[in-house]
Amino acid sequence: MADCNSCPSKNQCSTADKEKCQDTSLLFQQNSLSEIKRVIPVVSGKGGVGKSSITAMLAVLMSRRGYRTAILDADVTGPSIPKMFGLKAGVKGNESGLYPVRTHNNIAVMSVNLLLEQEDQPVVWRGPIISGTVKQFWTDVLWEDVDYMFVDMPPGTGDVPLTIFQSLPVDGVIIATSPQELVSVIVRKAYNMAKKMNINVAGIIENMSYVLCPDCGRKIDVFGKSKTDETARTLNLDVLGKIPMDARIAELCDAGEIEKFSANYLDECIRKLEEKYPV
Repeated sequence: MADCNSCPSKNQCSTADKEKCQDTSLLFQQNSLSEIKRVIPVVSGKGGVGKSSITAMLAVLMSRRGYRTAILDADVTGPSIPKMFGLKAGVKGNESGLYPVRTHNNIAVMSVNLLLEQEDQPVVWRGPIISGTVKQFWTDVLWEDVDYMFVDMPPGTGDVPLTIFQSLPVDGVIIATSPQELVSVIVRKAYNMAKKMNINVAGIIENMSYVLCPDCGRKIDVFGKSKTDETARTLNLDVLGKIPMDARIAELCDAGEIEKFSANYLDECIRKLEEKYPV
């Protein structure tokens, strides 16, 4: 049943419109040749906190555990997922839809950059077109069998997050953040949007959490004392992982070889996702 509280036209509908709406699900239909079991978006209230690299690492870790994994890149105007995996344009399809591009380890990926002739070509589209593109990535792509689909979301709480939360069968969102105090306000914005839309929040991942001293191994809080744990307690959320400022991850992303990363920063997160959202 549709949720009127999350509808942008709330308080503008007639009684007849409301009754008609409540009989119609807002969920987009999957492609008939797809079976996607779990959908987990990675969100952030602002840009620059590393949500795309977190999305990529989660997909890689789930794939290593034997799950069929996919990434829907919903950051249409700032797509970076293909670069991290070394993927180029070359999407193929047939009368039934488009095939996602597969990484070396068989992770299925769909991104607008895989449809452009040049990866640095800007996507200058208005909100409704961007939201429509995200819808087509869900309905027109032949994902086939997927255990866990991670959705790389654009920053903020605008059109695309609204479309995803209303129209995809989201199991739980992960909020990506960084240690600065300002970001705790942004985390609350993302959390409050999810709750307003009746979406479960799986937990928080803190990126750029610290730097490890190369000589003694001591953790150095570059941004000062983190506020993430305090914010998580206030919101009754789990901190699913803390990722340091690791040059190796940046190098692998730049080289298109994120599938080679070997750190254990998100192992506990993967375990908790398996527990909360089994397939």
